[in-house]
Amino acid sequence: QVQLAESGGGLVQAGGSLRLSCAASGSISSILTMDWYRQAPGKQRELVATITSGGSTNYADSVKGRFTISRDNPMNLMYLQMNSLKPEDTAVYYCHAHTWRNDYWGQGTQVTVSS
Repeated sequence: QVQLAESGGGLVQAGGSLRLSCAASGSISSILTMDWYRQAPGKQRELVATITSGGSTNYADSVKGRFTISRDNPMNLMYLQMNSLKPEDTAVYYCHAHTWRNDYWGQGTQVTVSS
């Protein structure tokens, strides 16, 4: 079992920055990849960024060059640095962990970007 807890969301003006954190606990040695997803009102949940246990990263086109995903070994803390925020980045952001057996989700943290 893996437990995930996000923090760092809030209200920010367009052009501002926020850093989200995700604390993982439990069987963290079983985690293969960790991701950030987001879900805006009335829209499907979408993948924002991924980081593997080896440190490889991947980003959605909409956030490339603005967001940076990182983690502390051994995958117990993950971050999403969000710069140059836009109103369309407003969403609930979820931390996700993938293991060989299961997928785990955090409870989500609200990010609101005002224009």
